[in-house]
Amino acid sequence: MFSSLADRIRGLASLFWREVAKFGAVGGVAFVIDNGLTYYLMHGPMSDSEAKARFVGATVATIFSWVANRFWTFRHRRQANVLREFVMFVIINGIGIGISTGFTALAKYGMGIDNKNLLFLAGVAGILVATVVRFFAYRFLVFNQELDQEPEFSHDHEIIEAHPHRESARAAERPASTTVDGGPQA
Repeated sequence: MFSSLADRIRGLASLFWREVAKFGAVGGVAFVIDNGLTYYLMHGPMSDSEAKARFVGATVATIFSWVANRFWTFRHRRQANVLREFVMFVIINGIGIGISTGFTALAKYGMGIDNKNLLFLAGVAGILVATVVRFFAYRFLVFNQELDQEPEFSHDHEIIEAHPHRESARAAERPASTTVDGGPQA
């Protein structure tokens, strides 16, 4: 099971390396926007509301991220229906914002942490978790136009989707066992 999972992860890494690099660059800038704005708000206008500051920072970074991913990272996979694409992007980022804001809120309200720097770091940890979720969701749900039409990506669904029927197909392809006289077994 673990070798199969490792093979899938290696396959995904080799398959997506260009998109991952672009996604990482966009994510890096969005990370700076999100954390810079959040830090400013936490230590200024929203000093008593760290979770709300994280939410505002993440929202501004999300808008930047949609534009950059649409016109650069996944530009050849943009959907013709811009509204649908944007709504899917917002939903997925809503989940990501929920993760990063949730980490901050959990640290503050669940663990009783009041130190702003630790609360800030909790949000950063949430961003890292949300980034992994976002990449795969963007790739397969938002910017998925012509996903299977490109030769280098034609088998990408097979890498991440487990196919229980694949084993039965492999068994059917194996040669039939033979009897002692060398003829096929009935």
